[in-house]
Amino acid sequence: MNIDFSMVMFIALVVTGVIGLWGIWAAKRKPSHSTKEPLLVEYARAFFPVILIVFLLRSFLVEPFRIPSGSMLPSLLIGDFILVNKYKYGIRLPILNLKLVDVSTPQRGDVMVFRYPHNPSINYIKRVVGLSGDRIVYENKTLYINGNLVKQKEDGGYAISDSGQRSISTQRKIEYLNDTGHAMLHDQRVEQPRMEFVVPAGQYFVMGDNRDHSNDSRYWGYVDDGLVVGKAFFVWFSWDYANGGGVNWKRIGSVIN
Repeated sequence: MNIDFSMVMFIALVVTGVIGLWGIWAAKRKPSHSTKEPLLVEYARAFFPVILIVFLLRSFLVEPFRIPSGSMLPSLLIGDFILVNKYKYGIRLPILNLKLVDVSTPQRGDVMVFRYPHNPSINYIKRVVGLSGDRIVYENKTLYINGNLVKQKEDGGYAISDSGQRSISTQRKIEYLNDTGHAMLHDQRVEQPRMEFVVPAGQYFVMGDNRDHSNDSRYWGYVDDGLVVGKAFFVWFSWDYANGGGVNWKRIGSVIN
């Protein structure tokens, strides 16, 4: 079952707020010599400001997420705990995710968190490849955007583990969707047909960096702007699942490119 933590926080905020207000109202009706508050009211008054601060921070500034799969290898590892900038792409109304103020828009190469179009209660993270109006062609493990080849360069090999814990050798490459470039993987065992897409207005085409093992826009379509959550920018903690557990100290403090 998928739990919308923002909704849980909102409900907790409403409940503690209502109990706190009820306590104030009840206190006014009590005799002046009676000062003892019910325990439930005390707890509500104590927790309400804490929940409010956390709710506002998560809704408008920064929200933490955990990486559950290997679709963004090698950029993001299973067990990475990341921070997402919630205001980078505009200030949005919590819960409803309606944009109130435009700030900027996703750009090619951004690592973006969004609500999965076919089940908005699930958050996905992928890299933005195509913007509104772009013609995307994916052929021979190479991207063409509006007829222009997206440059790649070899960057050695990379071993990943599949569901059976077997090691899979892949090719690591640097791809230049923007000036910075980012690492991505190709599994030469996997063949894919030529694919072509035209991104509709107000939507985005996204792909995982682990290109041959990613469930992304190639298979389920585009991401509407109304589903955008924010831009991933920092790894604040990492648990080394690939090597049996333990803190992955090298990952902590990494900037996400």
